[in-house]
Amino acid sequence: MVDAISDLLTRIRNAQAARHKVLVMPASKVKLAIANVLKEEGYIMSVKKNVNSENETIAELEIELAYNQISHSKKENKIKGIKQISKQGQRKYVKNSEIKPVKNGYGISVVSTSQGVMSGYNAKKKGLGGEFICEVW
Repeated sequence: MVDAISDLLTRIRNAQAARHKVLVMPASKVKLAIANVLKEEGYIMSVKKNVNSENETIAELEIELAYNQISHSKKENKIKGIKQISKQGQRKYVKNSEIKPVKNGYGISVVSTSQGVMSGYNAKKKGLGGEFICEVW
């Protein structure tokens, strides 16, 4: 695995395409922070970090995915799309004035600031800029 953020976003995309309820992956601080932002904004149900009792160095991140129930047998993904903006080879940084609404306010942006990883709306409200990680809608 080269890039932890792209790994997280791709696993979420693939798990929702396969209609999985729970997604388990290796944990890291950045993955946990991004997943917590997605949970706060309602795109995923819950996030849990599990530490293996045999080997305490290996931790797993357990994400419960969220779906909209359309009918009794049909459900729709809460996350319609995820786009990674800042990549490993080309980082993208934004000022607080450059943070724009995603899909006319129907989506969120995830920004890594000096005060932690947060949604673009919260970063703009606090007057912070930082690394523009991804967009979710």
